[in-house]
Amino acid sequence: MYYPDELVEEIREKNDVVSVIGEYVKLTRKGGSYFGLCPFHNEKTGSFSVSPQKQMYYCFGCHKGGNVFSFLMDYENYTFPEAVKVLGERVGVELPEIEYSEAQKQQKDEKTKMLEMYKAAATFYYKMLRTQHGQIGYQYLRKRGLSDETIKRFGLGYSTKFGKDLYNYLKQQGFSDQMMIEGGLVSYSEKAGTYDRFWNRVMFPIMDANHKVIGFGGRVMGEGEPKYLNSPETKIFDKSRNLYGLNFARASRKDNMIICEGYMDVIALHQAGFTQAVASLGTALTENQCRLLARYTKKVLLTYDSDAAGTNAALRAIPMLKEAGLSVAVINMKPYKDPDEFIKALGPEAFEERINQAVNSFLFEIEVQESRYDFKDPESKTAFFKATAKKLLEFTEEIERNTYVEAVAARYHLPYEKLKKMVDTMGEAESFRPVREKPKSGIKKPEKEDGITKAQKLLITWMISDDTLYEEISKHVELRDFTNELYRTVVEMLHQQKAQGKLKPAEIMSHFADSEHQGEVASLFHTELKQIEKKEELEKALTETIIKVKEHSYNVQIDEMDKNDMLAWQKILQEKSKLQKLHISL
Repeated sequence: MYYPDELVEEIREKNDVVSVIGEYVKLTRKGGSYFGLCPFHNEKTGSFSVSPQKQMYYCFGCHKGGNVFSFLMDYENYTFPEAVKVLGERVGVELPEIEYSEAQKQQKDEKTKMLEMYKAAATFYYKMLRTQHGQIGYQYLRKRGLSDETIKRFGLGYSTKFGKDLYNYLKQQGFSDQMMIEGGLVSYSEKAGTYDRFWNRVMFPIMDANHKVIGFGGRVMGEGEPKYLNSPETKIFDKSRNLYGLNFARASRKDNMIICEGYMDVIALHQAGFTQAVASLGTALTENQCRLLARYTKKVLLTYDSDAAGTNAALRAIPMLKEAGLSVAVINMKPYKDPDEFIKALGPEAFEERINQAVNSFLFEIEVQESRYDFKDPESKTAFFKATAKKLLEFTEEIERNTYVEAVAARYHLPYEKLKKMVDTMGEAESFRPVREKPKSGIKKPEKEDGITKAQKLLITWMISDDTLYEEISKHVELRDFTNELYRTVVEMLHQQKAQGKLKPAEIMSHFADSEHQGEVASLFHTELKQIEKKEELEKALTETIIKVKEHSYNVQIDEMDKNDMLAWQKILQEKSKLQKLHISL
């Protein structure tokens, strides 16, 4: 799909970047920009900046940046045409239906091709389930109580025992070995060559919120290890930012979402009518997943397994869910292990009752804490109440804290005033505030920029930030002096916009398709310049930076020129010698 540049720009201008991103990220105004927790990596301090003036976003932590289109492409896994279409519909701009030509189809980006490959793989696995080879998988699902309708709805399939069936199928569909390996569908070794990653497994397609297949989970048939095998992370699959079943749950009309541990729990709940169920993808719940949930609901119900591991998982999840602004309650599954077992034994009506009886997350934490103390021992019982009083201090708002003091006092048959006094005394004595360990972000520190890159970047930032500096730099620095191709393109577009009398950073951003390039360009528009108070110091810094950039440019030209062209050689040397006399006056 191709859309005219004028139409794309109209859609971008009508979709305020703060308004769009605000639907996904909680933003707080600070000065002229808005800040929040980055949705692309785990962080505790908001380093994600959104500028209404520039119509751009940039994260100072992971260095992702872009405009309203690139945000949707990264967050929702959209292609560019899909992002344009969604944002166009958002503001009521009609888009022409233009089909791809064959040449354009071949030029689709890798992300789009990988999505197509995963769709093809899902189709293959689904077909295999109904073959003679797939009967072991089909019978397993039927024995687990799943109807044919449910199997079809979730696209469940089977990977055969033969190690190259999927590989051969995808090869016939035109997908390369490299893409299959990069996509995590096949593996390679010198001894065995290429072979399917998944074999003899019931396959669970993992879909993003827009029903696109982005990964797989596979449950082995028999005693093989590992029992469950998931797709690796790829260009289209980030398990920390997706939830199994969300593509269906987001459309549920329920006022809550249910978080389970496994695929079968989600599917069993959906089949029983609880279409708001989701699950994390083989890992503990992440902060990104919590923020994702907060887009669709205000209340979350936890149905983790009723064993020790499930309890610990709930305890880890609760503070993250609360931090995302969600109300949290815990469903008691006992005497059954999980929702799947519970519904098979007692049915949907009994599960609905358990939902209505769900325990407030704080009271659940107190219950778990209680199990660690011996109430028959006065010393242990007192220690429990002290620990509970300390925990009540997590509520910084007095009214909220007193409400929970009242609830705990009633639960344990304590006089309200006595428990409140214990809490207040402990707060005064210890000035207690909960401190949680800051999780590792998983972000690699960027490699140090070389001096020339820094100098070119600094010049561009000066040009963007100040009209006077723009004019002065433009007098001395030519387009070709920006030897970094990306920077050269930015400056060229900057010149064009300046000539038109209006700087539009977000429009410049639209020129770059690659997310890394977008982040780099965004950094140019979000760099905080060191304040130089004295005019003489700024003139000195500007002069030295221009000389550095120009000298490098001349050296590059000398390296690339015809060594027999003496006139050109002499001209560059003359220009180079003039640099030593350069002095910028503002």
